[in-house]
Amino acid sequence: MCGLVGVVTSADVGVCIYDTLTVLQHRGQDAAGIMTCDNGKLNLRKDNGLIKDVFRNRHMRRLTGQMGIGHVRYPTAGSSSPALAQPFYVNSPYGLALAHNGNLTNTSELSRDLYKEDLRHINTDSDSEVLLNIFAHELQRRGKMEPTPDDLFAAVAGVHSRCRGGFAAVVMITGYGILGMRDRNGIRPLVFGSRENKGRKEYMIASESVALDSQGFTIERDVAPGEAVYVDIQGNLHTKLCTEPGIHTPCIFEHVYFARPDTLMDKISVYKARMRMGENLAEKLKKIRPDHDIDVVIPIPDTSRTSALELANRLGLKFREGFVKNRYIGRTFIMPGQSMRRKSVRQKLNAIELEFKGKNVLLVDDSIVRGTTCKQIIQMARDAGAKRVYFASAAPAIRFPNVYGIDMPAASELIAAGKTDGEVQEAIGADWLIYQDLDDLIAAAADGNPDIGQFECSVFNGEYVTGDVDEVYLKRLENMRSDDAKSTKKSSQAKQHDLVADLHNEA
Repeated sequence: MCGLVGVVTSADVGVCIYDTLTVLQHRGQDAAGIMTCDNGKLNLRKDNGLIKDVFRNRHMRRLTGQMGIGHVRYPTAGSSSPALAQPFYVNSPYGLALAHNGNLTNTSELSRDLYKEDLRHINTDSDSEVLLNIFAHELQRRGKMEPTPDDLFAAVAGVHSRCRGGFAAVVMITGYGILGMRDRNGIRPLVFGSRENKGRKEYMIASESVALDSQGFTIERDVAPGEAVYVDIQGNLHTKLCTEPGIHTPCIFEHVYFARPDTLMDKISVYKARMRMGENLAEKLKKIRPDHDIDVVIPIPDTSRTSALELANRLGLKFREGFVKNRYIGRTFIMPGQSMRRKSVRQKLNAIELEFKGKNVLLVDDSIVRGTTCKQIIQMARDAGAKRVYFASAAPAIRFPNVYGIDMPAASELIAAGKTDGEVQEAIGADWLIYQDLDDLIAAAADGNPDIGQFECSVFNGEYVTGDVDEVYLKRLENMRSDDAKSTKKSSQAKQHDLVADLHNEA
């Protein structure tokens, strides 16, 4: 899951993109990058790290131009290295730069075709670079000295004919404009908006509506599934549906965890969806535990706070902030590597003992993925003096891998895979455990927009909307992208680095 933005304005865009990326930092903390275009000259800064660490004053002074794109990276496919920071760039045709959110499910096939048929070289194992080269090849086939909007839309149609999976992307065409595109099922989010500046319309395309809000842009609408949105350098807007759209199935995990609560996504308020998750979970708890002895409801900050508060209100229970969060530690779920996740939990949270001592507490989290975090938090509650520790998840049990851009590639790393709820309860050390029902989760989101009748829920039900995911694919994905595989690859890269250094020293 990554965050992206593209802006066309009448003034330098560097600071605008920087400020926007800070608002999208929750979507990726591994790497960040900005590329701007100034009268045909491209300016780029990207590296591993948070926004505040990647960009210094000296970098910002160079990021001039009236249009640009930005990206915050969260590693899914591929490893974590500066070479994988985005935007990616190819010089032909025109000079193209891309920022991408999501994951392609046929990357291996596309990489082979790019090499053998399109005669293009791929330098990393990132599907984002594959997506960029597919678009570049399809655009080059048009053979135009200057691309028209129709040429760009035809290239996007070519992308849809070849690429499968869930993706949203912004592409900057040097000297011409910025294009945004969204997969045919609308799995990954993308929204665009405008603002007036001295009589001229300026446009932004971004992952979440909160990005537009932060810079004074008014939301026009979400990019439709299969649609492309193009803003030329003069500030003219062009849109076209570039493929026959599939069933609109936005990712429900955006509402559970990834998106900011102040975001509107496909016209659904994330905040209101999380409130309804809490309401529905409270109703379930009343049915199965009418004689509960809960003294206090405590959220695990930050994503679960909205659901936990509504749950407490519905049950007539005290709501208390029992954990203090260290704001300078990244989101634990997107930490690369299990050992780093374990280490970061205790650094991230500290219990307020007086809220736990002698009480039966209900801890509420947005979801349980690997179980690493909640197991440690339950033990922290016991260490703080809780009599009994109950645990509620605002999402159903996660039992299946994700293939559309969320770092859940291996079922073996998911605590609920192949286990009953009782077995998960025992594994995390809770006195009892309650999960949200999938129908209730879907209803919580769907109530915000009745036009969306289906959501991408594969991590809960194992149903993959693109129809090209089977056991063979999932096994191959696990072998490539599990924590063990990433650790082995990282070790191999470190050894290669040491070997090169030794040879250099000998020389």
